[in-house]
Amino acid sequence: MPFIPHTEADVASMLAAIGVNSIEALFDEIPESLKVHALAGVPAGLSEMDTNRLLRARAAMDAIELNFAGAGAYEHHIPAAVWQIVGRGEFYSAYTPYQAEASQGTLQLIYEYQTMMTRLTGMDVSNASMYDGATALAEAVLMAERCRRKGAQRVLVPTSVHPAYRKTLHTIVAAQNIEVVELPCPDGFLDPASLAAFEGEFSALAIPQPNFFGALEEVDALTDWAHARGALAIAVVNPVSLALLKPPGSWGSGTDRERGADIVCGDGQPLGVPLSSGGPYFGFLCCKKEIVRNMPGRIVGRTTDLDGRMGYALTLQAREQHIRRAKATSNICTNQGLLVTAATIHMALLGPEGLRRVAAASVANTAALAQRLLRIPGVRAVFPERAHFHERAFVLPKPAHDVVETLASQRILAGYALGEEYAALGDALLVCATETKNEADLDRFAAAIAAAVG
Repeated sequence: MPFIPHTEADVASMLAAIGVNSIEALFDEIPESLKVHALAGVPAGLSEMDTNRLLRARAAMDAIELNFAGAGAYEHHIPAAVWQIVGRGEFYSAYTPYQAEASQGTLQLIYEYQTMMTRLTGMDVSNASMYDGATALAEAVLMAERCRRKGAQRVLVPTSVHPAYRKTLHTIVAAQNIEVVELPCPDGFLDPASLAAFEGEFSALAIPQPNFFGALEEVDALTDWAHARGALAIAVVNPVSLALLKPPGSWGSGTDRERGADIVCGDGQPLGVPLSSGGPYFGFLCCKKEIVRNMPGRIVGRTTDLDGRMGYALTLQAREQHIRRAKATSNICTNQGLLVTAATIHMALLGPEGLRRVAAASVANTAALAQRLLRIPGVRAVFPERAHFHERAFVLPKPAHDVVETLASQRILAGYALGEEYAALGDALLVCATETKNEADLDRFAAAIAAAVG
């Protein structure tokens, strides 16, 4: 809100209407000992001019010229039309479309989004939106437990899944007494052969594609292994990669209804959402039709009214806002509809062929960058035997964290130092090159790395 519109007279009038003498009286149930009357760490107020000057100076400190970092948040070109349209009042100020008769435009857009996501993932149903990719995985795990009448209260998650996703998952499902078993991936992927000795029941297996290291997992074998043991397969995917890779709905073998992941989740940030210093982003969740009633969030359906005209409405709203909290499938309260709007417009503008070109250019740029980096003495690829999407890890002859700091002083975001989360990988650096990079960018980055380690 740019300003507070209420004058002192307005406040006095409202207080008189509800019969209290002051705003403080509205909070009289709070003990005096718990109230904070001053904020010692907050500086004195500034004028609008000085505030703008301060924020411009701080924004300049964050400015970068080249970004080769990924690790879950990716820099892609966003057509100018996307946020120009999203910024229109019809979209920008709209909230959850509870009143269908007044929200047909928003409902139709969400319906189109759901259609696009089901076609991209090869699944039957998509919900409207989740908070982000990490919480979408947690909701997928809770959903998997609900799908089994006698849940095993255990889920298998390889360490090749994003570290932040795994931390969020532990935090959310711990209160449900669900055990998260982390499966080691010493070779940069979950080897299906390593699962032969696994014993005990479990409700679901999470399968990342591509995984946190950018490597491709053996999704068909992993999906079949989970299904053979009566568990669900949860796909954790990058939506842009699905323009090139097999959709999760086709993973595995068997008949059409027997194969494929059961639940698909991930972060929709690569679809038209800017990096924005870490958010806001949105998560997506898709599933097979057979288990849709266990899906959290909301779904938009298409129908006809009494006059036979096409219309849209919210359906299957199994949230705490609509039914008894104890019966809800989720306590999702944050509406990420604005980001979903951007993603829908982004996908509509690019179309299937445009999205394929983005994905293919990203793969090609990462491969070209790898060739340049491997020419630097002391630099070698981590997991060289694996196929990758648009991220790869490289061991450097100097600590990766120091190299990141060195390049940051040159306004280059070098990548993610893997040793911070994976101690065994030591001085490995995870780098990403999307379609936004050209030959000059690749050359400059390789030269900067060579200077930093040499």
